[in-house]
Amino acid sequence: MTAVPLRRNRDFVLLQIGQLLSSAGTSSSSIAFPLLVLAITHSPAKAGIVAFARSLPSVLFALPAGLAADRWSRRRLMIVADGVRVLAIGSLAATILLDRVIFWEIVAVAFVEGSGTAVFFGAQPGALRAVVPARQLPAAAAAETGRQAVVRLAGPPLGGALFGLARALPFLVDALSYAFSTVSLLAMRTPFQEEREPHTASLRSRLAEGFHFVWRQPFLRTCALLFGLGNFIGPGVLFAVVVIGRQQGLSGSEVGALIAVFGACLLLGSLVSPLVRRLLPVRAVLVLELWTWIGCAVFLVWPSVYVLTAGILPTALAIPSTDSVVHGYRIAMTPDRLLGRAESVRSMISLLIAPLGPLTAGVLLSTVSARAAIAVFAATGVVLAVWGTLSPSIRTAPSLDQLHELPERGALS
Repeated sequence: MTAVPLRRNRDFVLLQIGQLLSSAGTSSSSIAFPLLVLAITHSPAKAGIVAFARSLPSVLFALPAGLAADRWSRRRLMIVADGVRVLAIGSLAATILLDRVIFWEIVAVAFVEGSGTAVFFGAQPGALRAVVPARQLPAAAAAETGRQAVVRLAGPPLGGALFGLARALPFLVDALSYAFSTVSLLAMRTPFQEEREPHTASLRSRLAEGFHFVWRQPFLRTCALLFGLGNFIGPGVLFAVVVIGRQQGLSGSEVGALIAVFGACLLLGSLVSPLVRRLLPVRAVLVLELWTWIGCAVFLVWPSVYVLTAGILPTALAIPSTDSVVHGYRIAMTPDRLLGRAESVRSMISLLIAPLGPLTAGVLLSTVSARAAIAVFAATGVVLAVWGTLSPSIRTAPSLDQLHELPERGALS
């Protein structure tokens, strides 16, 4: 039976629209957070602490979120998570308007928002799998990366511009975006999970089942480790672009424009992703992205924020193709009853080091030099590229043709 094209899949479109609005608000506030901290404390290290606090819950709450997604209604969990984020960001906007904001309040709000995000994304893969047939999941993953690229393109300059008009504005926009996400979830018709058997196993056994599934799949395990360490580089270098840009005299809008250029290349990469998936085997797609991270080393020769941005643009072009093959294959091949736990285990492994990227960048930029900070990220890129090139699991990466043999499970058709 021929599957409905993604653009005509009502629930997939609703999911993407809701996430487009929500991600746009988050992207706007992501640049507003460091700009706010720099404005009131003038400390890159403290800005790094806030970025660390915002991303840390993705690691701390990955496993509980996955367990919850496999036990309770994924739709309800996502709606509750949106509600928590509305209240957290809205409270920060209110204190800014009242001119009573203090540094540790910003840290607390960032942590609470990140916690809501962890719960939301513990359930989101199940929502995607429910509305998209297995054979279309790589294309759906590429579409999500394209949506994120649009957000990365428009969000940072919007956040910088709104912050320039009033410090509370980007946070107000973020709070409203989570409300719009809730509306889109309520409008979707497809159940976000298959019928479930009553849970009789212990909590420990349910957690172990998710670990065992991921760890016994060499390809999934290696990708989680490789790209988890890659998540140390990406957030760290992008945070460094913000701080170095400000140190070199750029305005908030100009810094946002640099981040938007990265987003433009992500968007371009998502557009060419179908062609890349047809022309290259999975191994070549993965190794290509790993080697591109070394481009940030050009900053060591020419320490300009513009050169640093240019050095990471090839990575932006490669990321959508990698995401499409890795995320699409993983979600399609994981049983629905295990999806939340398996995704949370993968998320915990792959994001375990991610909060250290901005924190490391902030500390190094405050204590040593911009060159030394970028050198750490470039050296990490070399190690990952060599590892990925020599890895037996990557060398024998599966073909996406396997997905065409899977039945359509619960998706609209």
